[in-house]
Amino acid sequence: MSGTIAIVTGASRGLGAALARSLAGSARQLITVSRNIDPQTQQLAEASGCQHIHYGHDLSDVQHIEAAALGIFAQLDQTADQYLLINNAGSLGPVAQYDTLDDAHAISSTFNLNVTSAMLLTTALLRATRALGADVRVVNISSGAGRSPTAGWGVYCATKAALDMYTRVARLEAPHARLVSLAPGVIDTSMQATIRSGNTDDFPDLARFNTMNETGVLRSPQAVAENIIRYINSEHFASKELDDIRQYSQ
Repeated sequence: MSGTIAIVTGASRGLGAALARSLAGSARQLITVSRNIDPQTQQLAEASGCQHIHYGHDLSDVQHIEAAALGIFAQLDQTADQYLLINNAGSLGPVAQYDTLDDAHAISSTFNLNVTSAMLLTTALLRATRALGADVRVVNISSGAGRSPTAGWGVYCATKAALDMYTRVARLEAPHARLVSLAPGVIDTSMQATIRSGNTDDFPDLARFNTMNETGVLRSPQAVAENIIRYINSEHFASKELDDIRQYSQ
């Protein structure tokens, strides 16, 4: 057998769902990880003959992360030509400045979702594929927030900066795979709605995000997903440790 086995986390909505739907039409097997299943992804997979396996896990919980990694990779098909992991799961986390940033559970849950899940799933994939001689690709969905500080986003910025550095380290350690930490730009998702529902005391940059929404700057999840898939299949993939999909927009 051959073809691509693709794994997408955070696949029930937003960019993750759009990525999963795009891959459902081309991958031999699509594995999605999210608390809920996306019915449209399932329908597209059935129509195209792609085997879709869904793992219903909350990746903000370490036990769920470990269960997902064990479930996926204990029975991973080892006959594919390509293995693709897109660590997309993530959340904004608590929006607060230093004087109110005191919810330890919210902070740790955000790190679990944004960083720990990506690290453990990447580790499991790299371990499972190192002797296969296959094309192994990992995309960690990062953010410009990991590369430029934003007041009120201490947790989110820190998690994305951590994801960027982890990607750089993993590239040194795993020569059999190609990895990139990819910023997707500003997308019209529920995260953007959450940002706009905040206040300027916690998030001084609120007006800029309201303006982006009002002026139509936000891109649709589907448009960004299609651009990311093209990038993954292009000669540019992982040519940089840290990249931004807006550099390849059409």
